[in-house]
Amino acid sequence: MTTDGHRSLAQRLTGIDEIECVTPDLNGVPRGKVMTAEGFLEGRRLQMARGVLLQCIMGGYPPARFYGSDDGDLALVPDPAQIHRLPWSQQPRALAICDADELTGESSSLSTRGQLKAVIARYAALGLAPVVATELEFFVFAPNTDPTQPFQPPLGLDGRREDGHSAFSISSNNGLRPFFTEVYACMAALGLPRDTFMHEMGISQFEINLLHGDPLLLADQTLLFKHLLKEVALKHGLTVVCMAKPLAHTPGSSMHIHQSIIEIGSGRNVFSDKAGEPTATFRHFIAGQQAGMADFTALFAPNVNSYQRLCHPFASPNNACWSHDNRAAGLRIPASSPAARRVENRLPGADANPYLAIAASLAAGLYGIEHKLEPSEPIQGEFEVPDNLSLPCTLHAALERLKRSQLAKELFGKEFIEGYIASKTMELTSFFDEITPWERRVLAAQA
Repeated sequence: MTTDGHRSLAQRLTGIDEIECVTPDLNGVPRGKVMTAEGFLEGRRLQMARGVLLQCIMGGYPPARFYGSDDGDLALVPDPAQIHRLPWSQQPRALAICDADELTGESSSLSTRGQLKAVIARYAALGLAPVVATELEFFVFAPNTDPTQPFQPPLGLDGRREDGHSAFSISSNNGLRPFFTEVYACMAALGLPRDTFMHEMGISQFEINLLHGDPLLLADQTLLFKHLLKEVALKHGLTVVCMAKPLAHTPGSSMHIHQSIIEIGSGRNVFSDKAGEPTATFRHFIAGQQAGMADFTALFAPNVNSYQRLCHPFASPNNACWSHDNRAAGLRIPASSPAARRVENRLPGADANPYLAIAASLAAGLYGIEHKLEPSEPIQGEFEVPDNLSLPCTLHAALERLKRSQLAKELFGKEFIEGYIASKTMELTSFFDEITPWERRVLAAQA
């Protein structure tokens, strides 16, 4: 960092005592250490055990062979563009999103932020730059102190709880205006531009659309937004849930990814030609997405609960079909001008790691471009999913498919894929170690 840059950073951090230095783990959870502002500004190297990047969602770790038998350290290297004062913190505090690099200087293959940066670099080598936008859905609930009981929406201003008739409503009856007012203020303070906001189909479910831009920036913004949602909710006595399917009999929460590619220099969308017609590159990108979706399902739908959303598809398609403006297709081409022609990947859930989901989607599209793959015919209206375009419908099946995937190992490296599978297998095993209320209620009287 230059002297002027250091001086500017010091001014931005005036009054700050501590910096939360974080990097996304396998699940997209911010992990790291809290450093004194003094040490941070002096540039002291901050190190963290390599295995933390493979920490499973319950808190355990796979065997050390998946992250180096010595469990050596990584360096957390702050991104100068992603250092922020935390607007929700009463104690003056800052957060820095970091890269997780090996001590030799190169990016760790276990870092999902590093994986995304590598995919972007492969596009740049071809003179191309991907552009993405994320649509994140989430639920706002009353506190849930007993996890054996279903989530409930907060009490509204009329003393009742929302019961499912509020989709696309702009009413203030849910009583959440103070919460969202602070959310918007925090977004502005963190430099998170928002496009549209709406009440979604589910009970107390909402969606935010972030403005399109550089994929790494959008992944960082999505991470920050999910983090601030939960922190601000706690201040307001609420619970924000980004599970894929927190409520039965109601739509789940997605993280749709809109993708286009521009030519570096001209800024031209390479999905459209000069006459405004779709290009061969557009077709190849779709075909690459189709080729990778089944292999990468475990990256887009990373938890047992993810498949609750996909098996009850309220516009949550579990297929690799593509279509012009049909929400039943896994790959949708929204109605747009030629300059905004893009591909929407509708498979990822709100529970997906944004870095990994974006990296996997873009890597699949680039694979199609590089190998000049051709897509299937587009579908319209009601349709039956062909067998070759269906996707795994359980986490176990998705992990087995990922385990057999040479494409995944080629694009993300053997160490990352094997570590991912090891961590997710631990989570799946933990799930099967518990007996659900359904099993006790339905099977006990019959077995």
